[in-house]
Amino acid sequence: MQVAVLGGETDFDGWRKAARAFRLAGVTPERAAFRVGAGGDGLFDESLPAVTGEAPFSVPKAFVDLAQEVILHRAGDRFDLLYRLLWRLGTEPDLMKVSTDVDVAAALERAKNVSRASHKMKAFVRFRQVEDETGERCVAWFEPAHRVLERTAPFFMRRFTSMRWSILTPDGSASWEDGALAFGPPATRDMAPSEDEIEEFWKTYYASTFNPARLKTRTMQGEMPRRYWKNLPEAALIPELVARSSVRTEAMVAAPAPEPNARLARTLSRLNRDHAFEEGFVPSTLDELDQAVQACRRCPLWRDATQGVCGEGPRKAKLMIVGEQPGDQEDLAGHPFVGPAGRVLDAALEEARIDREDVFVTNAVKHFKHEPRGKRRLHKTPNTAEVSACRWWLNAERRLVRPRVIVTLGATAALGVLGRKVAVTKERGRGIDLGDGAKALLTVHPSYLLRIPDAAARAGERDRFVADLTQARALL
Repeated sequence: MQVAVLGGETDFDGWRKAARAFRLAGVTPERAAFRVGAGGDGLFDESLPAVTGEAPFSVPKAFVDLAQEVILHRAGDRFDLLYRLLWRLGTEPDLMKVSTDVDVAAALERAKNVSRASHKMKAFVRFRQVEDETGERCVAWFEPAHRVLERTAPFFMRRFTSMRWSILTPDGSASWEDGALAFGPPATRDMAPSEDEIEEFWKTYYASTFNPARLKTRTMQGEMPRRYWKNLPEAALIPELVARSSVRTEAMVAAPAPEPNARLARTLSRLNRDHAFEEGFVPSTLDELDQAVQACRRCPLWRDATQGVCGEGPRKAKLMIVGEQPGDQEDLAGHPFVGPAGRVLDAALEEARIDREDVFVTNAVKHFKHEPRGKRRLHKTPNTAEVSACRWWLNAERRLVRPRVIVTLGATAALGVLGRKVAVTKERGRGIDLGDGAKALLTVHPSYLLRIPDAAARAGERDRFVADLTQARALL
């Protein structure tokens, strides 16, 4: 048995060096082993056999990218799995394209788990304020499902640039101070503060935003797994909020409807007079466009919607994603893709290595079309006339943002962008020239993935969805 001793659990460079030496020396996967930490007589426990003269080899970039993800997984056999793939690539150069292969499928699943763990870390890290010798610092304790600290820390560096912070985990620690990101040794729970002064305010805010009429316990636990609750201050409120949900729902239904907001009505009237139907009006900024949409009367959908929901993202985003219309949660929040479909999109963008903050996300129709059904507002698909009426606003967003690639989610979005009805399944996944230097790429809407009852079919369609987003990134 040939044994390579690696410097750490995530020592990718050490693994790559040892794996390359193994393969050049003809060491089969059955005779190769990888160990973490000291204790060997050097890099290898046994002397390597003489290299047989095999020429230096190369592997697909897809394998290297996948290996960098898989090595962060906590599975003990991850090094062996990766070396087995490396060995097989010598005689099967297209192996990474065979997603049904047992080894490839196992590696892809572990990479997906790592990506999901990174996403959960972004969502569930909670900082608490402390005072140290140099002033105020924010410290968080987090226990990630996999070793994703170094992979995810740059996200917090970009998000909290002006804040001094530290994230402590059982695998290591990360700190941001004076414009430098540094990594340190593992930590324990007692090294992080258990509470701070603003925590009670946060819990009060969290409780006030809880809507019992829309409670779906299983969905909540799917998006917010119990393993993370012990480190979330708001989690202590969840059992009581759930227990009281039925009583609060009955009180909400019995309460009289509030009076219309007179100030909002006056504002909309002014915007309607000054902008929405002013002949020749062309918004010159995204903020001006957003204000004007609130007074839009181009179709009847404004009557039953809470507000118009315009796109959000960088002013000069290279990638624009167009959905169908705001959903129930988007209509209330005033932001696109913040509901269940938005969470599916966020996770898929993460797997496709696309930063949502670099994407302009919008909808073909700016008002929520629905019909009441008891306490719920059920989505209704906009018709061709409504999509055509709203296409003026979508074209205005395209003119201001000037994206290079536009991904359309579903048939309604494709109609809004292309101006014609399409069969998404027939035109999916290929770039369509839009005539202004941009290309459109059609795919399904994330909500479609949520409606697939069979788990295996849902997983397969989700992989296709991620592949479409990856292709959009390649078109850039």
